[in-house]
Amino acid sequence: MSVTSVDKDLDNLTLTLIADFAAPVERVWRLWADPRQLERWWGPPTYPATVEQHDLTPGGEVTYFMTGPEGDRHRGWWRVTSVAEPTSLEFTDGFADDDGKPKDDMPTMSVAVRLSEHGGGTRMEMRSLFDSREQMEQLITMGMEEGLKEAVGQIDALLAA
Repeated sequence: MSVTSVDKDLDNLTLTLIADFAAPVERVWRLWADPRQLERWWGPPTYPATVEQHDLTPGGEVTYFMTGPEGDRHRGWWRVTSVAEPTSLEFTDGFADDDGKPKDDMPTMSVAVRLSEHGGGTRMEMRSLFDSREQMEQLITMGMEEGLKEAVGQIDALLAA
């Protein structure tokens, strides 16, 4: 698995995942930019994603759902705030109801993705910033850290294909 570290910083309300891949930055970028590739890793193996809408431009939206082992669906959305292809992407990430509307009773987080050349390949840093310690703890309790590691852990196989 390419995940080299996951750092939870409760004081700064961040969860940062670092992963290293044996592929060029442009190739790793395509895993974000191509919705068919994104859905092959965005979500743990037991909760595969289906991307419905995918607009990676500032102000654009990405909508998706993950399907659980029992057929249950969990919807999510991104509001894209910044894109500098092929090295960075920033978005707000949140949960949605069955109709795809943002759930006001669930936390959102700001996510910053940075891709850089590292060791002949690419280093991906994904930093999630939470609005409060309570929201951060809620999402970690829901399995965000493990789910993120499992999701990103699928990338090596996609890059090798």
